[in-house]
Amino acid sequence: MEKYSELVEIKGHIIDSLTFPKILDEILDHGGNYQTEEISIGKTKKDQSYARIKIFAPSKTILENILARILKLGAMPIEETEAKLKDAEQDGIFPDDFHITTNLSTKVRISGKWLTVQNICMDSGIAVTPDLKKAYCIKMNDLKKGDKIVVGYEGVKVSPETRVKHRGIFEFMGSSISPEKSKWLMIKNLAEGMKNIKNKREGKILFVCGPAVIHTGARKHLEMLINEGYVDVLFSGNGFATHDIEASLFGTSLGVSIKEGIQTKKGHEHHIRTINTIRKAGGIKQAVKQGILREGILHSCIKNNVDLVLTGSIRDDGPLPEVITDMKEAQTAMREKIKGVVLSIMIASMLHSIAVGNILPASVTTVCVDMNPEVVTKLSDRGSFHAIGLVTDAELFLRELTNYLFQM
Repeated sequence: MEKYSELVEIKGHIIDSLTFPKILDEILDHGGNYQTEEISIGKTKKDQSYARIKIFAPSKTILENILARILKLGAMPIEETEAKLKDAEQDGIFPDDFHITTNLSTKVRISGKWLTVQNICMDSGIAVTPDLKKAYCIKMNDLKKGDKIVVGYEGVKVSPETRVKHRGIFEFMGSSISPEKSKWLMIKNLAEGMKNIKNKREGKILFVCGPAVIHTGARKHLEMLINEGYVDVLFSGNGFATHDIEASLFGTSLGVSIKEGIQTKKGHEHHIRTINTIRKAGGIKQAVKQGILREGILHSCIKNNVDLVLTGSIRDDGPLPEVITDMKEAQTAMREKIKGVVLSIMIASMLHSIAVGNILPASVTTVCVDMNPEVVTKLSDRGSFHAIGLVTDAELFLRELTNYLFQM
């Protein structure tokens, strides 16, 4: 017999996003049942829908588990309760039942007021300031003893609207991942969206790039985007930076001639000699100042004051002096630089894209470009469900993007 129950409501674009059936599945799959007491479906794409359902469960534990799961989809108990707070007992360790965030817009109810959680990102906790006037997302590494942490699901509200919503001109791109999409139409609309962001000064544009941008000969296109002001922030790794500078110094990428596409004599040494040259100069910025580095993506980043974050990995040679090798420091740097970003374009870098996707709020329009459709699927599976996939080559994408931007 189902002795325990809770009345919840959900509002927003819950039908076209499939959020409503997902909530019902969560209830049934985890031992509960439900009764729909009210449902109102929007008639147009702009209209929001509303549903009120009563959840039944055979035990309090099962009911609480269901409520915790559907909260992440936007379902809220109708009876408004205060969020529960616990003080962290140690640095870097959350209370056992701490609330784990998604990348969706979230609010917590403190002292009778709903506080918007600042700097929201997935897989984090929620901290509240000592005066109980502000709430913010906090990573485990940043947690200090005595921090007030939200625990449980009570008094937490998650907004599902951003699951289906891409701003303005990007709405056309929000369909499923497929190599059969019209690439040119998507790239054209992306270019128009980028122009719109810059003309209206809506926010910053972030590029996340892998070494394939260099290997495919696309670096000149990205360099042009930087010089024309379409790149505000660039995230990448040691490999991308090394091969870009290698192309500037030797005309090769991994020893292969950029112009002729053939392996050059002693080309396998070029990337190591590149790193050594930059380290000797004291860094990338110093190499630009000294006239050692005179062109390329990194040169343009320095000259145009692009916010550049290069992060390391266990397989790196060198690395270059600017590469951040401490994981915690790298995450902190990236989280700082994404503030104000409204558009993220990820090109041919699965691991970097997933890492950046984990720190971006769902409100940021995210476009993932890769030859392999599984890369975008993996990005979505790891929480970046809002990512728009474009299955194509890095060089073709950047070439067409620059064509549309500068010929329209």
